[in-house]
Amino acid sequence: MRRRDPDELLTAARAGDRAALARLLSLIEQGGEAARAVGRLAYPLSGGAYTVGITGAPGAGKSTLTSGLIGHMRGLELEVAVLAIDPSSPFSGGAILGDRVRMQDHATDPHVFIRSMATRGHLGGLSLAVPEAIRLLDAVAKPWVLVETVGVGQVEVEVAGAADTTIVVVNPGWGDSVQANKAGLLEIADLFVINKADRKGVEETRRDLELMLDLSELGDWRPPIVVTVASRGEGVGALWDAIGRHRAHAESSGLLERRRRDRLRSELREIVARRLEARARELCTGATWEALEAAVLARAVDPWSASDRMLAGLEA
Repeated sequence: MRRRDPDELLTAARAGDRAALARLLSLIEQGGEAARAVGRLAYPLSGGAYTVGITGAPGAGKSTLTSGLIGHMRGLELEVAVLAIDPSSPFSGGAILGDRVRMQDHATDPHVFIRSMATRGHLGGLSLAVPEAIRLLDAVAKPWVLVETVGVGQVEVEVAGAADTTIVVVNPGWGDSVQANKAGLLEIADLFVINKADRKGVEETRRDLELMLDLSELGDWRPPIVVTVASRGEGVGALWDAIGRHRAHAESSGLLERRRRDRLRSELREIVARRLEARARELCTGATWEALEAAVLARAVDPWSASDRMLAGLEA
């Protein structure tokens, strides 16, 4: 398998070879020319999958909720792929956290593909690796892709917020509404889920969310609030219905097409910026760099003029 090139791997993956698909995802994680080759092959075959991002504070029950969604979708005979994102893990396998093991209940289902993903060397990190991974899953005919993130840092919020529908999961009695606002959770949410609703404080949490929505500038879609007890499967059907309503709204209003165009524009800018950054690091070595650096330290040349001389190499 390791000796096969990306073209052969993609052909095998499109024919249902799960090992080939896993290998392609590993190439994307590792970065380099092989990852670019996978991206070039997958791009023209993509554009049909619908992505759902699931984010929220650690311990909110995202993995259990994701597992419940998978079960509900399989009951509808839908095929689904899951990317479980852990940017802190140095190894893909190490990204499987204890609560995420619950999703392994579906691992033997041939119509469910689950991958824990932690980028190691990809140019641009998660912000570029995740959309490439989604396109690959799209290219091998996965119609639904769930993207679950571990936490609510800037990277995780950006990843989850880049989905077609974004779900933000909170728990009753959450006391971190200010933190959530800072993290940008309220800005990216298309749906809210109050999970672990068998605890006290559900109505207070709903009221807090409704108040924050009242104070927000909303368009023609007001994020609904769904109450679930994912560990018992309660409310998962209602969440699926809410996802369907948001998808119908996004498609009919043109929101879905606008979001996807904006994502591609942002991704293109990010790729260019990252490649220029890599080129700049290459320029900041060697005899010319050392001479300019010495001149700046000696105050013979100012930093801006020195950088102009180095950046002139980018035009060559």
